[in-house]
Amino acid sequence: EVQLVESGGGLVQPGGSLSLSCAASEFVFSTYAMGWVRQAPGKGLHWVSAIHSGGMAYEDSVRGRFTIDRDNAKSTLFLHMNSLKAEDTAVYYCVKYVGGDWASGMDYWGQGTQVTVSS
Repeated sequence: EVQLVESGGGLVQPGGSLSLSCAASEFVFSTYAMGWVRQAPGKGLHWVSAIHSGGMAYEDSVRGRFTIDRDNAKSTLFLHMNSLKAEDTAVYYCVKYVGGDWASGMDYWGQGTQVTVSS
């Protein structure tokens, strides 16, 4: 069965940086679009970023601060987060898309990793 395991979350001060990782297994990682979504306290899931072989996309509030990346040889997805703000506080989930582009919809999620931005 598809497995997505996030790591790298934690507590960081405003303006700081943090990198998340997602180790994927039980599917051919390189052929699927992947992404990140987040859930802030008391709010619903919110799409953050996605990547496929043709490029990357970002939600407006993180564009220029976050960078999505992938290592297909290691079946690992990354989210590098800079200039973090309090409003970035959320549980971050790694997601797999149904197909090779993000128009295909998501079908698997990881268990999530907590990111807290606070002084």
